[in-house]
Amino acid sequence: MYLFQLGSRRQLDFELAVVSTHVLDNLNRLARTEHTTRPVHDTLDHFLEHCPPEAFAQLRTQMVQRLIRMKVLDPARLLGHAVLLVDGTGLLCWSRRHCDQCLVQRRENTTLFMHQVLEAKLLGPAGVVLSMGSEFIENADLPDREGSNLENERVKQDCELKAFSRLAPQLKEMFPQLQIVLAGDSLFACGRVFQVAADYGWSYVVTFKEGHLPALWAEFQQLLSLCPDNRLKHTTAEGALQVYRWVCDLSYQDNDRRWHRFNAIECVETVGDQVTRFAWLTPLPVNAQTVVDIALKGGRARWKMENEGFNRQKNSGLNLEHVYSIDPEKWKAYYYLLQIAFIIIQLVERGSLLRRLAEQGGRTVPQLFGSLKNIARRMLDSLRYFSWPAIWCDTDEAAHIHIGLDSS
Repeated sequence: MYLFQLGSRRQLDFELAVVSTHVLDNLNRLARTEHTTRPVHDTLDHFLEHCPPEAFAQLRTQMVQRLIRMKVLDPARLLGHAVLLVDGTGLLCWSRRHCDQCLVQRRENTTLFMHQVLEAKLLGPAGVVLSMGSEFIENADLPDREGSNLENERVKQDCELKAFSRLAPQLKEMFPQLQIVLAGDSLFACGRVFQVAADYGWSYVVTFKEGHLPALWAEFQQLLSLCPDNRLKHTTAEGALQVYRWVCDLSYQDNDRRWHRFNAIECVETVGDQVTRFAWLTPLPVNAQTVVDIALKGGRARWKMENEGFNRQKNSGLNLEHVYSIDPEKWKAYYYLLQIAFIIIQLVERGSLLRRLAEQGGRTVPQLFGSLKNIARRMLDSLRYFSWPAIWCDTDEAAHIHIGLDSS
C-alpha cells in the first residue's frame, strides 16, 4: 500500500487483484507462505488488531541498525556524529473528540481535536532521512477534561518537549554506542534538551532566535563585535554568498538553575537581492574549519525533516494524514508501517542501482522514470506482471549485498 503509494487500504483490493497477474505468487515467495487467496484490506486491519504497534517499531529499529553497521549513512555525519533531526507534526484532526487521548486546540469559533507525533529522523547522504524513533504526542495519562478551561489545557496537555523527554531514553537504549548530534528548531533551545544531551553524551545544533532566549541573544550580539577574527566567507555550490560569524563559550542558566556552555553561530546569506539571517547554538567546536559543516549538515539540514520527511509523506500517495484506522493502536501500527516503507522507498530511489541503470541508456534517473511517482508505479507493475525469481527473496543472498546511495 505504501511502497506503491496507493493512498488508501481500499485501493489494495483493486490494484493488487490476482486475476491474470503474478501478485499472489510473488507475495507468497516474498513472505514464504503458501496462501491460495490474497488477503483483502479488511484482513490487514484485522491482523493489526492482534499485533502490537511496538513490533513494527522494533522492525524499523533493526533496519536502521543494519544501515548504520553497513556505514551506508556515514557520509552525512557531522564531525563524526550521526545527525538526528527532531521535529513534531500533526497526523489526524477532527472537529469532534475522537478519543480520550486527543490533544485539544481551541480557536475563536471552533475546537479541534488532534493527534501528533514527535519524530527523530537520521540524516543520510543523497538527501535521505530515515525514521529512527517516534513518540506520539497524546493525553494518554490525563483524566477527562470536559469543562476544563483553555489555561488548564495548556498546562496539562502533552507537547513536543514532554514527548522528547520520553523519546530520548528510548533512542539511547536502542543505539547506546551511536554518537548523536541533535538538530532541531528554536523550541529545542532549552535547558531540558541541553541537559538530556549532556547526560547521554550527545551534541546538538539548534536554531537560535532573538525572541526565544532574549538575554542570551543580546549577549551574543554584543560579543560578535569583540570577535573580529571569528569570521568566514563561503560561497555555496548554488552561488549563494554566506558570511559566518561566531562567539565561543557562552554560558546560560536554565529555569532549573543548571548551567550550560555552548557556542553560537550566525550566518548571513545573500542570494541576489534577498538577504537571510540564520543562527544556531551548539557545543561542537566552532572554528574556521568546522563552521560551514556545522551550519550546513547540522543547522540547515533540519529543513530536510520538513521537505523530505513530513511534506512528502503528507502530499504524495503515502498519504500520512489519511485515516487508515480510527482505532488508536491500529493507526499507530499503520504509522510505523508507513515509516518502514519510506525507508525502503528512499533506498530504492536514491540507491546507486537506479543511477547505473539509467546511465546504461545515457540518461539520469528523472529522465528514465519521469517522476518519483512513476517509480512506485513501475514497482507495482513488477509485482503484477513479472514472476519474481526466488533469488530476489533469498535472505541469505541479501545478507551479502551492500547498499550504496547515490550522493551525486
